[in-house]
Amino acid sequence: MSRWEPNARGRLEQAAMDLYGERGYEQTTVTEIAARAGLTERTFFRHYADKREVLFAGSASLQELLVNALAEAPASASPIEAVAAALHAAAGVFDERREQSRLRQKVISANAELRERELIKLASLAAALGESLRARGVSEPAASLAAEAGIAVFKVAFERWIAGTDERTMGAFIQESLDELKTMAADSRA
Repeated sequence: MSRWEPNARGRLEQAAMDLYGERGYEQTTVTEIAARAGLTERTFFRHYADKREVLFAGSASLQELLVNALAEAPASASPIEAVAAALHAAAGVFDERREQSRLRQKVISANAELRERELIKLASLAAALGESLRARGVSEPAASLAAEAGIAVFKVAFERWIAGTDERTMGAFIQESLDELKTMAADSRA
């Protein structure tokens, strides 16, 4: 193996996802992932702290994307409208990775430790959105409620999107979920 390999991170991710799909997460070792990618374990650990991180390496980027999109929402946007803008901004990233997202979710769903980590990730996203709303001047409990509702919308839309057999975008599922939330809120006032 050469000292420098192009796209090592991408190759490691692909190898890990292939092996997780073939053998299962728990039965796959870092050694096997590195070998499948044509790299060394040392290279693996330069990119990921452990085999779990392959599945969660994009969390920081997703959080940054959501927070930045929320911050860029018009000042006149309500808290939930600002969160919706952030969710729609993130949707395009997912549309480019539908099959990878399906496989990733299948791996996570099959492992209790990974499901717990996914919930922690979602809680972190909600906290970051709430903090961004507070930075926009949104008071409590509105900031936390809008952030948590937004993550619930994201979770439901994501699950429907990966289970879907049609070609609708993640953004379409997000909009449907937002519309349903608005309908439920309106019904509760009636």
